Amino acid sequence: MTANLEYYKVFYHVVKCGSVTKAARLLSLSQPAVSQSIRQLESALGVKLLGRTPRGIAATAEGKLLFAYVEKGYEQFETGEKRLAQLRNLERGEITIGASDMTLRFFLLPYLERFHENYPGIKVSVTNGPTPATMDLLREEKIDFGVVSGPLKAERGVSMVSVKKIEDIFVAGKNFWEFRGKINELKLLEQLPLIMLDELTSTGKYVRQFLESNDVHVTPEFELSTSDMIVQFALRNLGIGSVTRDFAEEQLRSGALEELQFDIQMPKRDILVVMKEKSPTSLAAGKLLQMIMEERKADD
Repeated sequence: MTANLEYYKVFYHVVKCGSVTKAARLLSLSQPAVSQSIRQLESALGVKLLGRTPRGIAATAEGKLLFAYVEKGYEQFETGEKRLAQLRNLERGEITIGASDMTLRFFLLPYLERFHENYPGIKVSVTNGPTPATMDLLREEKIDFGVVSGPLKAERGVSMVSVKKIEDIFVAGKNFWEFRGKINELKLLEQLPLIMLDELTSTGKYVRQFLESNDVHVTPEFELSTSDMIVQFALRNLGIGSVTRDFAEEQLRSGALEELQFDIQMPKRDILVVMKEKSPTSLAAGKLLQMIMEERKADD
Protein backbone atom coordinates (compact mmCIF):
# COMPACT_ATOMS: atom_id res chain seq x y z
CA MET A 1 0.00 0.00 0.00
CA THR A 2 1.48 3.34 -1.07
CA ALA A 3 -0.38 5.65 1.30
CA ASN A 4 -1.35 6.01 4.94
CA LEU A 5 -4.73 4.46 5.76
CA GLU A 6 -5.69 7.72 7.47
CA TYR A 7 -5.47 9.47 4.10
CA TYR A 8 -8.02 7.07 2.63
CA LYS A 9 -10.31 7.76 5.58
CA VAL A 10 -10.12 11.49 4.93
CA PHE A 11 -10.62 10.96 1.21
CA TYR A 12 -13.70 8.82 1.87
CA HIS A 13 -15.35 11.46 4.04
CA VAL A 14 -14.51 14.36 1.75
CA VAL A 15 -16.15 12.59 -1.21
CA LYS A 16 -19.13 11.54 0.94
CA CYS A 17 -19.62 15.05 2.29
CA GLY A 18 -18.75 16.85 -0.93
CA SER A 19 -16.98 19.42 1.21
CA VAL A 20 -13.62 19.78 2.95
CA THR A 21 -15.27 21.89 5.67
CA LYS A 22 -17.96 19.30 6.46
CA ALA A 23 -15.46 16.45 6.38
CA ALA A 24 -13.13 18.32 8.74
CA ARG A 25 -16.01 18.91 11.17
CA LEU A 26 -17.03 15.24 11.01
CA LEU A 27 -13.47 14.04 11.58
CA SER A 28 -12.69 16.68 14.25
CA LEU A 29 -9.77 17.94 12.15
CA SER A 30 -8.81 21.34 10.88
CA GLN A 31 -9.54 22.18 7.23
CA PRO A 32 -5.81 22.56 6.43
CA ALA A 33 -5.16 19.09 7.90
CA VAL A 34 -7.86 17.58 5.68
CA SER A 35 -6.53 19.37 2.60
CA GLN A 36 -2.99 18.26 3.44
CA SER A 37 -4.11 14.61 3.72
CA ILE A 38 -5.74 14.76 0.28
CA ARG A 39 -2.57 16.30 -1.24
CA GLN A 40 -0.43 13.59 0.38
CA LEU A 41 -2.69 10.86 -1.02
CA GLU A 42 -2.66 12.39 -4.51
CA SER A 43 1.12 12.70 -4.36
CA ALA A 44 1.52 9.08 -3.26
CA LEU A 45 -0.77 7.79 -6.02
CA GLY A 46 0.41 10.22 -8.71
CA VAL A 47 -3.09 11.29 -9.81
CA LYS A 48 -5.56 14.09 -9.13
CA LEU A 49 -8.42 12.69 -7.03
CA LEU A 50 -10.61 15.71 -6.28
CA GLY A 51 -11.64 18.85 -8.10
CA ARG A 52 -13.80 21.87 -7.38
CA THR A 53 -17.23 22.24 -8.98
CA PRO A 54 -19.94 24.90 -8.57
CA ARG A 55 -21.57 22.54 -6.05
CA GLY A 56 -18.43 21.91 -4.02
CA ILE A 57 -15.75 19.20 -4.04
CA ALA A 58 -16.22 16.21 -6.37
CA ALA A 59 -14.12 13.22 -7.33
CA THR A 60 -12.30 13.17 -10.65
CA ALA A 61 -12.65 10.13 -12.91
CA GLU A 62 -9.62 8.61 -11.20
CA GLY A 63 -11.02 9.62 -7.81
CA LYS A 64 -14.35 7.90 -8.57
CA LEU A 65 -12.53 4.71 -9.49
CA LEU A 66 -10.55 4.76 -6.24
CA PHE A 67 -13.58 5.73 -4.17
CA ALA A 68 -15.53 2.69 -5.40
CA TYR A 69 -12.94 0.47 -3.69
CA VAL A 70 -12.31 2.68 -0.66
CA GLU A 71 -16.04 2.87 0.06
CA LYS A 72 -16.38 -0.91 0.22
CA GLY A 73 -13.35 -1.29 2.44
CA TYR A 74 -14.19 1.58 4.78
CA GLU A 75 -17.75 0.41 5.28
CA GLN A 76 -16.44 -3.09 6.04
CA PHE A 77 -14.18 -1.56 8.68
CA GLU A 78 -17.16 0.27 10.18
CA THR A 79 -19.22 -2.92 10.16
CA GLY A 80 -16.38 -4.76 11.87
CA GLU A 81 -16.13 -2.06 14.55
CA LYS A 82 -19.88 -2.22 15.18
CA ARG A 83 -19.75 -6.01 15.51
CA LEU A 84 -16.84 -5.74 17.93
CA ALA A 85 -18.77 -3.18 19.97
CA GLN A 86 -21.72 -5.58 20.07
CA LEU A 87 -19.41 -8.33 21.32
CA ARG A 88 -17.88 -5.99 23.89
CA ASN A 89 -21.34 -4.97 25.12
CA LEU A 90 -22.51 -8.63 25.05
CA GLU A 91 -25.20 -7.84 22.49
CA ARG A 92 -23.87 -10.54 20.18
CA GLY A 93 -21.56 -13.51 20.50
CA GLU A 94 -21.47 -17.24 21.00
CA ILE A 95 -20.50 -19.61 23.81
CA THR A 96 -19.81 -23.31 23.35
CA ILE A 97 -19.98 -25.55 26.42
CA GLY A 98 -19.58 -29.26 27.04
CA ALA A 99 -21.66 -30.83 29.83
CA SER A 100 -23.12 -34.16 30.92
CA ASP A 101 -26.80 -34.77 31.67
CA MET A 102 -26.13 -34.41 35.38
CA THR A 103 -23.94 -31.30 35.31
CA LEU A 104 -26.27 -29.59 32.86
CA ARG A 105 -29.45 -30.35 34.74
CA PHE A 106 -28.32 -29.96 38.34
CA PHE A 107 -25.76 -27.22 38.02
CA LEU A 108 -25.43 -25.38 34.72
CA LEU A 109 -29.06 -24.90 33.65
CA PRO A 110 -30.00 -22.18 36.18
CA TYR A 111 -26.94 -20.16 35.14
CA LEU A 112 -27.82 -20.50 31.45
CA GLU A 113 -31.35 -19.33 32.19
CA ARG A 114 -30.14 -16.21 34.02
CA PHE A 115 -27.47 -15.49 31.44
CA HIS A 116 -30.02 -15.68 28.61
CA GLU A 117 -32.32 -13.30 30.45
CA ASN A 118 -29.50 -10.77 30.83
CA TYR A 119 -27.87 -11.26 27.41
CA PRO A 120 -30.50 -12.57 24.94
CA GLY A 121 -28.29 -11.80 21.93
CA ILE A 122 -25.64 -14.33 22.96
CA LYS A 123 -26.01 -17.76 21.37
CA VAL A 124 -25.17 -20.60 23.77
CA SER A 125 -24.44 -24.03 22.31
CA VAL A 126 -24.20 -26.98 24.70
CA THR A 127 -22.72 -30.29 23.58
CA ASN A 128 -24.25 -32.92 25.82
CA GLY A 129 -22.04 -35.93 26.53
CA PRO A 130 -20.17 -37.87 29.22
CA THR A 131 -17.09 -36.41 30.91
CA PRO A 132 -14.51 -38.21 28.69
CA ALA A 133 -16.18 -36.83 25.55
CA THR A 134 -16.30 -33.32 27.03
CA MET A 135 -12.62 -33.48 27.93
CA ASP A 136 -11.78 -34.51 24.37
CA LEU A 137 -13.70 -31.49 23.05
CA LEU A 138 -11.80 -29.23 25.44
CA ARG A 139 -8.41 -30.62 24.37
CA GLU A 140 -9.38 -30.04 20.74
CA GLU A 141 -10.50 -26.49 21.66
CA LYS A 142 -13.99 -27.10 20.27
CA ILE A 143 -15.64 -25.71 23.40
CA ASP A 144 -14.97 -22.64 25.55
CA PHE A 145 -15.20 -24.66 28.74
CA GLY A 146 -16.73 -27.82 30.15
CA VAL A 147 -18.77 -28.67 33.24
CA VAL A 148 -18.00 -32.24 34.26
CA SER A 149 -18.18 -34.58 37.22
CA GLY A 150 -15.04 -35.59 39.08
CA PRO A 151 -12.84 -37.03 40.14
CA LEU A 152 -10.43 -36.13 37.35
CA LYS A 153 -6.68 -36.51 37.23
CA ALA A 154 -4.78 -33.24 37.02
CA GLU A 155 -3.92 -32.48 33.41
CA ARG A 156 -1.23 -30.15 32.17
CA GLY A 157 -2.68 -27.05 30.55
CA VAL A 158 -6.18 -27.63 31.95
CA SER A 159 -7.63 -25.65 34.85
CA MET A 160 -10.15 -27.49 37.05
CA VAL A 161 -12.33 -25.59 39.54
CA SER A 162 -14.74 -27.29 41.94
CA VAL A 163 -18.15 -25.60 41.88
CA LYS A 164 -20.44 -28.08 43.65
CA LYS A 165 -20.32 -31.26 45.74
CA ILE A 166 -22.31 -34.32 44.63
CA GLU A 167 -23.10 -37.59 46.39
CA ASP A 168 -23.52 -41.07 44.94
CA ILE A 169 -26.11 -43.30 46.62
CA PHE A 170 -27.96 -46.58 46.15
CA VAL A 171 -31.75 -46.45 45.92
CA ALA A 172 -34.38 -49.18 46.01
CA GLY A 173 -38.10 -49.69 45.40
CA LYS A 174 -40.51 -51.42 47.76
CA ASN A 175 -39.44 -54.97 46.80
CA PHE A 176 -36.07 -54.29 48.42
CA TRP A 177 -37.22 -52.41 51.50
CA GLU A 178 -36.11 -55.26 53.75
CA PHE A 179 -32.70 -53.60 53.54
CA ARG A 180 -33.86 -50.09 54.43
CA GLY A 181 -33.54 -48.49 57.84
CA LYS A 182 -30.34 -50.32 58.77
CA ILE A 183 -26.64 -50.26 58.05
CA ASN A 184 -25.87 -52.97 55.48
CA GLU A 185 -22.50 -54.41 54.67
CA LEU A 186 -21.18 -53.10 51.36
CA LYS A 187 -20.54 -56.72 50.34
CA LEU A 188 -24.34 -57.15 50.17
CA LEU A 189 -24.26 -55.44 46.78
CA GLU A 190 -22.59 -58.54 45.31
CA GLN A 191 -25.81 -60.45 46.00
CA LEU A 192 -28.29 -57.86 44.70
CA PRO A 193 -29.33 -56.98 41.15
CA LEU A 194 -27.71 -53.64 40.40
CA ILE A 195 -28.70 -50.94 37.92
CA MET A 196 -25.70 -48.78 37.03
CA LEU A 197 -24.41 -46.35 34.46
CA ASP A 198 -22.14 -47.90 31.89
CA GLU A 199 -18.38 -47.67 32.30
CA LEU A 200 -18.03 -45.05 29.57
CA THR A 201 -19.41 -42.45 31.98
CA SER A 202 -17.26 -40.93 34.70
CA THR A 203 -19.92 -41.76 37.31
CA GLY A 204 -20.16 -45.40 36.27
CA LYS A 205 -16.38 -45.69 36.36
CA TYR A 206 -16.14 -43.96 39.73
CA VAL A 207 -18.70 -46.21 41.45
CA ARG A 208 -17.05 -49.37 40.11
CA GLN A 209 -13.61 -48.22 41.25
CA PHE A 210 -14.97 -47.42 44.70
CA LEU A 211 -16.56 -50.85 45.05
CA GLU A 212 -13.48 -52.69 43.80
CA SER A 213 -11.23 -50.70 46.15
CA ASN A 214 -13.35 -52.13 48.97
CA ASP A 215 -13.16 -55.68 47.63
CA VAL A 216 -16.73 -55.60 46.32
CA HIS A 217 -17.03 -57.09 42.85
CA VAL A 218 -20.32 -56.70 41.02
CA THR A 219 -21.85 -57.55 37.67
CA PRO A 220 -24.75 -55.15 37.11
CA GLU A 221 -28.10 -56.57 36.05
CA PHE A 222 -28.61 -53.50 33.88
CA GLU A 223 -26.10 -50.99 32.49
CA LEU A 224 -27.83 -47.85 31.26
CA SER A 225 -26.67 -44.63 29.62
CA THR A 226 -28.74 -42.15 31.68
CA SER A 227 -29.41 -41.77 35.39
CA ASP A 228 -33.05 -40.88 34.72
CA MET A 229 -33.58 -44.38 33.36
CA ILE A 230 -31.87 -45.90 36.41
CA VAL A 231 -34.45 -44.16 38.61
CA GLN A 232 -37.27 -45.50 36.45
CA PHE A 233 -35.89 -49.07 36.59
CA ALA A 234 -35.55 -48.82 40.38
CA LEU A 235 -39.14 -47.58 40.69
CA ARG A 236 -40.22 -50.73 38.87
CA ASN A 237 -38.24 -52.90 41.31
CA LEU A 238 -35.83 -54.16 38.69
CA GLY A 239 -32.87 -53.76 41.02
CA ILE A 240 -30.87 -51.42 43.24
CA GLY A 241 -30.11 -48.18 41.42
CA SER A 242 -26.75 -46.42 41.63
CA VAL A 243 -27.33 -42.70 41.07
CA THR A 244 -26.21 -39.31 42.26
CA ARG A 245 -28.64 -38.06 44.89
CA ASP A 246 -29.98 -35.18 42.77
CA PHE A 247 -31.50 -37.55 40.23
CA ALA A 248 -33.57 -39.42 42.83
CA GLU A 249 -34.34 -36.50 45.17
CA GLU A 250 -37.99 -36.21 44.16
CA GLN A 251 -38.68 -39.95 44.52
CA LEU A 252 -36.87 -40.06 47.87
CA ARG A 253 -38.95 -37.18 49.20
CA SER A 254 -42.20 -38.80 48.06
CA GLY A 255 -41.24 -42.17 49.54
CA ALA A 256 -41.39 -43.98 46.20
CA LEU A 257 -37.72 -44.90 46.63
CA GLU A 258 -35.58 -45.47 49.71
CA GLU A 259 -31.87 -44.82 50.09
CA LEU A 260 -29.97 -47.87 51.31
CA GLN A 261 -27.26 -47.28 53.91
CA PHE A 262 -23.97 -49.16 53.96
CA ASP A 263 -21.14 -49.53 56.43
CA ILE A 264 -18.76 -47.89 53.98
CA GLN A 265 -19.94 -44.73 52.27
CA MET A 266 -18.73 -43.32 49.00
CA PRO A 267 -16.90 -40.01 49.44
CA LYS A 268 -18.61 -36.97 47.97
CA ARG A 269 -17.08 -35.76 44.75
CA ASP A 270 -17.10 -32.56 42.71
CA ILE A 271 -18.72 -30.96 39.74
CA LEU A 272 -15.83 -29.20 38.00
CA VAL A 273 -15.55 -26.35 35.55
CA VAL A 274 -12.68 -27.22 33.20
CA MET A 275 -10.89 -24.74 30.95
CA LYS A 276 -7.79 -24.65 28.77
CA GLU A 277 -5.30 -22.42 30.60
CA LYS A 278 -3.72 -20.73 27.59
CA SER A 279 -6.69 -20.54 25.24
CA PRO A 280 -8.27 -17.08 24.87
CA THR A 281 -11.81 -16.90 26.24
CA SER A 282 -14.46 -14.87 24.41
CA LEU A 283 -16.01 -11.94 26.26
CA ALA A 284 -19.33 -13.78 26.42
CA ALA A 285 -17.82 -17.00 27.78
CA GLY A 286 -15.81 -14.96 30.26
CA LYS A 287 -18.96 -13.26 31.53
CA LEU A 288 -20.76 -16.57 32.08
CA LEU A 289 -17.72 -18.00 33.86
CA GLN A 290 -17.55 -14.87 36.02
CA MET A 291 -21.20 -15.35 36.99
CA ILE A 292 -20.52 -18.97 37.98
CA MET A 293 -17.36 -18.21 39.94
CA GLU A 294 -18.79 -15.22 41.80
CA GLU A 295 -21.74 -17.27 43.02
CA ARG A 296 -19.40 -20.10 44.00
CA LYS A 297 -17.36 -17.70 46.15
CA ALA A 298 -20.53 -16.34 47.75
CA ASP A 299 -21.56 -19.89 48.72
CA ASP A 300 -18.17 -20.75 50.26
